[in-house]
Amino acid sequence: MLREYCPTALDAFLAKQGGLAREEARIILAKAPTPAEGSQLSLSRLRSALKRAGRVRSVDEEADRLRGVLRAEYAHQPAAVENAFGKQLLALLKQFEAACQASEDLAEAVDASFREHPDAAILLSFPGLGVQLAARVLAETGDDRNRFADARGLKAYAGSAPITRASGKKHYVGRRMVKNNRLHHADYLWAFSSLRSSPGAQTRYRHRRAVGDWHAQAQQHLFNRLLGQLSHCLQKRTLFEEERAFNPPAMSPAAAAA
Repeated sequence: MLREYCPTALDAFLAKQGGLAREEARIILAKAPTPAEGSQLSLSRLRSALKRAGRVRSVDEEADRLRGVLRAEYAHQPAAVENAFGKQLLALLKQFEAACQASEDLAEAVDASFREHPDAAILLSFPGLGVQLAARVLAETGDDRNRFADARGLKAYAGSAPITRASGKKHYVGRRMVKNNRLHHADYLWAFSSLRSSPGAQTRYRHRRAVGDWHAQAQQHLFNRLLGQLSHCLQKRTLFEEERAFNPPAMSPAAAAA
């Protein structure tokens, strides 16, 4: 709906983490549900809205940015149409607020329950895994240590291990189509997050890119490795150790000589 009559709101908030679900986005949209009202928001009102949403850092800078975006030139709908859209937005915001509150309540419940699980400390020791993402990984893999005979079974279940077929002189390696898609998606987010929190993961990813992998291939290789490490740690009841998990990748003889 905002695309049809208020693209300024999308430019103001979609690039931020959480997008329109951010509390400051919802508060400002409630204050100014139409582009005309948004362009009239003063710096003081924007600062007040940001503080009400809980922002404590860079309030002045963010208020100045929002004022610039909200006052930018865009094509407009007729005033009567914009006002009608604005009333519809206010009605939808009430439902959106309820959905966001329910999501926050569930996140708190997951946080409280997950930390009581005996595997929680092991999962949270891994780079890139916070409470919510670790809970998703645990929910999809389960806590029955006999469910998978070895790490290869877990990797196949997650879809990170490729399929290899050989017949005579023909040899085919392809991605696994039958997998747990929820776990596969969680692992993709896990591998992506680990790049920012683990020097070893970052080094491994860059090594795979250097030898010719695309981004998706390098990331799949990374979470395939992380799954193997997770399987080991769960079986041995040990925490993740960065130094042991990521040994430097082997160099070619030519590179070593150089």
